Amino acid sequence: VERGATVLEIGLADWTGDDAHDLRTEQFLFGDALLRFGLTDTLEAQVGWTAYGRVRERDTVSATTTRASRFGDVSLALRRNLRHPDGGGFSLALMPYVSLPTGRAPVGADDWSAGINLPMSIELGAVSLSLTPNIEAAVDSDGDGRHLAYGSVAGLGFDVSDTVSGSFEVSLSRDRDPAGHGTQALAGLSFGWQPDEDAQWDAGVNAGLDDDSPDMQIYLGYARRFR
Repeated sequence: VERGATVLEIGLADWTGDDAHDLRTEQFLFGDALLRFGLTDTLEAQVGWTAYGRVRERDTVSATTTRASRFGDVSLALRRNLRHPDGGGFSLALMPYVSLPTGRAPVGADDWSAGINLPMSIELGAVSLSLTPNIEAAVDSDGDGRHLAYGSVAGLGFDVSDTVSGSFEVSLSRDRDPAGHGTQALAGLSFGWQPDEDAQWDAGVNAGLDDDSPDMQIYLGYARRFR
């Protein structure tokens, strides 16, 4: 984000469904917001918060259902561009972040976590390639303590028209939770529509590629830049 500008990114609706071990889990998120502030030409600050989340779990054997509605956690991050802040050519950034336990499980993590992303991208004519390695001190599933998690997202971006863009992404992440190690593999397809240079609507779908991943995620979002 350029110096002096602010960008609001908000997830209007997000649904994730998963069937695993006789348990059907659905998660709904509304108002998953991210504020980005341009501090200098190469540095931005970010504040994120999940305003509302609802989780429903149904045991398919006993036919019992549990529900929980919660606020989510707050995240803080800095993104420092190391090369080509305008996104042209080969771009590289460094992004440390921390998550604060303002919410409660199952929407919140019940403890703090921290990590670092290394976003990078390169333009190749009509398409762009992106890669975002990540390493994190993630919260244990019981909400007490942290463990190592790491992975990466790789993406291919393309233009559909002057106002519509698309992206195909694949992610692979390894989680070393003491309760059980797991590897998640996901594939996603998303599209963005820009009615003007300061606004964008986004919609997308992610699909799990292995048993450790959620089966499906569908989301709709909106972003607005203020200058």
